[in-house]
Amino acid sequence: MKIEDEIQQKSFKSEGHKAQINILYTANFLSVKQTAVFKPFGITLPQFNVLRILRGQHPKPATVNLLMERMLDKTSNVSRIMDKLEAKGLATRKQCPNDRRSVDILITDAGLELLKKMDVAMEKQQIGLQNLTEQEAQELNRLLDKIRD
Repeated sequence: MKIEDEIQQKSFKSEGHKAQINILYTANFLSVKQTAVFKPFGITLPQFNVLRILRGQHPKPATVNLLMERMLDKTSNVSRIMDKLEAKGLATRKQCPNDRRSVDILITDAGLELLKKMDVAMEKQQIGLQNLTEQEAQELNRLLDKIRD
């Protein structure tokens, strides 16, 4: 459905303004869909993002700084997210043996197993991107990267 119909707005200041509104609206649309996939697993999008980063580092530990650098949402509170992941038994924090000021963060076996289950659920979930061809998805990625340059 066209953005004009979705938000019931007939005109925009410019095509650039329309694109900006469309990107924000679509990002929220995708976030809502993603949240629905995560809900049965008791995981939020920021928690999933941290687990995904930790899985990519596994078996090496990560640091809070590394997590903050790689987070999709740069305003996320990594310490609070880690508190919740530790409480769920999905990640652990230990003092770094080489640097007592640093903390090593690792994903647990339970965290790895949860991500496997979530990967399957996400593959089954259709969130709109299946409407794009591989070439269209590649072009969209190029354009989005260009916006951030």
